[in-house]
Amino acid sequence: MKDLDAVLAERRAQGLYRERLVLDSPQSIEVRVGEEDLVSFCSNDYLGLANHPDVIAALQRGAARYGVGAGASHLISGHGRAHEALEEELADFVQCERAVLFSTGYMANLGVVTALAGRGYVYEDHLNHASLIDGARMARSNARRYDHRNLAHLRQLLEEDAVAAAGAPRLIATDAVFSMDGDLAPLPALLHLAREAGTALVIDDAHGIGVLGPSGRGSFAHWTVEPRLPAVLVGTLGKALGTFGAFVAGEASLIEALIQTARTYIYTTALPPAIAEATRVSLRIAREEQWRREHLAKLIGRFREGAARLGLALLPSDTPIQPLILGSADRAAAAAGWLRSAGFLIPAIRPPTVPAGSARLRITFSSAHEERHVDRLLEALASLPP
Repeated sequence: MKDLDAVLAERRAQGLYRERLVLDSPQSIEVRVGEEDLVSFCSNDYLGLANHPDVIAALQRGAARYGVGAGASHLISGHGRAHEALEEELADFVQCERAVLFSTGYMANLGVVTALAGRGYVYEDHLNHASLIDGARMARSNARRYDHRNLAHLRQLLEEDAVAAAGAPRLIATDAVFSMDGDLAPLPALLHLAREAGTALVIDDAHGIGVLGPSGRGSFAHWTVEPRLPAVLVGTLGKALGTFGAFVAGEASLIEALIQTARTYIYTTALPPAIAEATRVSLRIAREEQWRREHLAKLIGRFREGAARLGLALLPSDTPIQPLILGSADRAAAAAGWLRSAGFLIPAIRPPTVPAGSARLRITFSSAHEERHVDRLLEALASLPP
């Protein structure tokens, strides 16, 4: 066993030690941490639905009707009417034949990759979420990493493996919106390449569902690409939709195969049915209230314009994820601490979450923010110590 004290000491020495915040308030753009009242710019609650009164009421009604826990896995006795209804509504939302719920986004990605790749070949963007990377590891596949959004490199790897991989399952896996950079994967080109190479294409749209595309249907809708095989859509419920859990959507045969073979679906307790009821309401709000996405886009534009005037080194992103690169872990941690003293909650993002030398402030926006919040943040950033 490792010397755990030594591991922790090394983390502290490298400026990588992390501490959990304890919130004494609901998830919102204004939160309370201990005795501090802070404006939060770090949540993934992009549409401001995590504390929406209608969603809360739906959760309460769901608990009153179905109880608190699902009690078992979906394949034993844990699959209830609320789950079934939510799966049907999610499939309709993303315009797929079927959808299946998973208990977390991490489990959805692990389940899809291990079920579809086996011990074949998995090609992953270098900046993919850890769950996609771990899925390839758990599948004991031949995992290949291509340079970020570099289709020429991906094509090269596919061609190099063409002979060795003959007859073996192959898939390409990528974030649709990269969670730490906020940029987009080139879905149309990836889908063309996947069809050309005869591989599956797993798209983790955790940060696109609810935000991008008409009615917030996500990255496929944004690119006007249909989520059809060889594409596999993974979405989460705990970000723009404000609740908890995840889903996979696609052709009926794909979904049935995952129900029968995805270990992270088969061997875990189902999502609480009350959460499913709450998500049905948040999904309806997300579909109907276009003003949330419109307001969010205006806030992002206002922030980027102000940041450009200040000469801040933002990464190119039109999504709610606006990273400010600071370089060293120590500098990012110091900046986060200074902003907290100024009344803002924006924790530093440090390795291994991001590559060494690219520690940052990951500033995220919600439709619950107001212009005054953006302006105050810009004023604080203008005074940020070097």
